[in-house]
Amino acid sequence: MAQKGPATIMRKILMLLALIIGLIITDQVSKNVIQSRFHHGESLEVIKGFFSITYVRNPGAAFGFMANAEDAVRKPLFLFIPIIACMWLLVLIWKTRDKSKVLFLSYGLILAGAIGNLIDRFLLGYVVDFADFYLADHHFPAFNVADSAITIAAALLIYDFILEIKHKKEQQVLTKSLENSIDQKKS
Repeated sequence: MAQKGPATIMRKILMLLALIIGLIITDQVSKNVIQSRFHHGESLEVIKGFFSITYVRNPGAAFGFMANAEDAVRKPLFLFIPIIACMWLLVLIWKTRDKSKVLFLSYGLILAGAIGNLIDRFLLGYVVDFADFYLADHHFPAFNVADSAITIAAALLIYDFILEIKHKKEQQVLTKSLENSIDQKKS
């Protein structure tokens, strides 16, 4: 792949930075609105039988994982690991800045989501969730804007992985075809 000029790379980094900041602000503002207008556990049905806005306090990880663990274990773990992950994501963003657009964007989305939820953990000791999707009495775990950014990034990473596999298979077919062509000319 041809190297891109420093101005192009810088513009790409600045655009990702703007997206990250925008997502963090959107995440924090939405959570603030929920906290200021809802009581913990209060719910507003938006689409009957499918979607509500519900103020949930999640002391655990994704989908409430380890929510019932002791504070002495859970709090340091959920502050320390995300900080390390954020530092690693900065490295990954830097490494992919002039390579894969999908990976670059995915790492930025994960970073934005991680920072959004980390802010909650530092300030509140839990993450504010509010998007509550369900069918009848079966609820998907509530989530927020930060979680959505991370989920979109996961989908993009899977998409990139599939494209990479497809590309490798196409390369193998081309190589095999070229080898067959060379063998035929030798005969």
